[in-house]
Amino acid sequence: MRIAMIGTGYVGLVSGACFADFGHDVTCVDKDEKKIAALHRGEIPIYEPGLDELVATNVKAKRLDFTTDLTKPVADADAVFIAVGTPSRRGDGHADLSYVYAAAREIAQALTGFTVVVTKSTVPVGTGDEVERIIRETNPAADVVVASNPEFLREGAAIRDFKFPDRIVVGISDERGRKVMGDIYRPLSLNQAPLMFTERRTAEMIKYAANAFLATKITFINEIADLSEKAGANVQEVARGIGLDNRIGTKFLHAGPGFGGSCFPKDTKALIKIAQDYDVSLRIVESVLAVNENRKRAMARKVSQALGGSLRGKTIAVLGLTFKPDTDDMRDAPSIPLVTGLIDMGATVKAFDPVGMEQAKGELPSITYCEDAYSCAEGADALVIVTEWVQFRALDLDRLKQTMAQPVLIDLRNIYRPEDMEAAGFTYESVGRPTVQGR
Repeated sequence: MRIAMIGTGYVGLVSGACFADFGHDVTCVDKDEKKIAALHRGEIPIYEPGLDELVATNVKAKRLDFTTDLTKPVADADAVFIAVGTPSRRGDGHADLSYVYAAAREIAQALTGFTVVVTKSTVPVGTGDEVERIIRETNPAADVVVASNPEFLREGAAIRDFKFPDRIVVGISDERGRKVMGDIYRPLSLNQAPLMFTERRTAEMIKYAANAFLATKITFINEIADLSEKAGANVQEVARGIGLDNRIGTKFLHAGPGFGGSCFPKDTKALIKIAQDYDVSLRIVESVLAVNENRKRAMARKVSQALGGSLRGKTIAVLGLTFKPDTDDMRDAPSIPLVTGLIDMGATVKAFDPVGMEQAKGELPSITYCEDAYSCAEGADALVIVTEWVQFRALDLDRLKQTMAQPVLIDLRNIYRPEDMEAAGFTYESVGRPTVQGR
């Protein structure tokens, strides 16, 4: 199949490279000339494990190409995927669809022959209707079907998620279009991935509903963690105890500083706005968003309490800045309100992240960036683990203790055992578990 992928951001580049790896001919299109030039040089604009090799392999095999001009790729394509950004619109939280609609107008002018235009971007219910209207208005002669095919990729595990998906959702009712989409995803039939065809609006709703539910699980266990701390319970054992119920499941029951990233904050806000447009109140989702924002700010207070209630003149070392490991994504990362809160309380902040520091500098310009975890901890009154990178899971505790001004560790991801930290002589704060004082 011949595929044009409009947008070389996270979703577009991963999807395009994976489709090419299936054997399809894929051209990724982006208006950013510098990005396309970098891709031609083999430079990947995002950090995703394995993506550089996947892109290089398929470029070498001539199945994957990049361009700034969509005219020929769209004209030749069996399917055109729209994978441009839909950020939260400033002021009201709605998804900004201007990039999607602009892409639809340009695509319409280049269409020749029967083509399926697919919204891969996360878009509110009804967006496919407007995309179809724009295309037909711009090019009334176009033989086109508009489909919705939401992505369910986890940053850091996106390639595996694409190749071994839980499900593939396609919102389309036209039989010709169903055949094209079935042919595109046929290579996955060996993995027995369920291909789920629905109405277009249903597919659009599935994406938002899935993210809102996962965000709810995270927020629920975070509130249980707060109660566990006060009541003397261990939230990790609570999570395991309820997660073993297969009606609940263990995923997304990890207490921490709150959710961030490119999807959950943006999509929960957008879902609330969609509901308001239909005069529906989503009180649970509204609460999830409010509790999550409050939680991020509360983490700075947790650090302050570990140091006796005052951070004035203290040095705090922060390990991990990205919203999760195995990505360089800083969008809505819990580290941003945490670090801002620490600075507001009078602390000096040092930080280290394995891959996210360049991106972090735009969000957090007034902190000191270090070359590794140990130089970050040197002279610090407290060390805060914010992102659970594998590099932070087996730190040399004796070395840390010797280099720090005070042996205080605040573990916002619960990656260490309290008894080990107590034996190592640390005052140890975690999330949803009792505090320990080192011997």
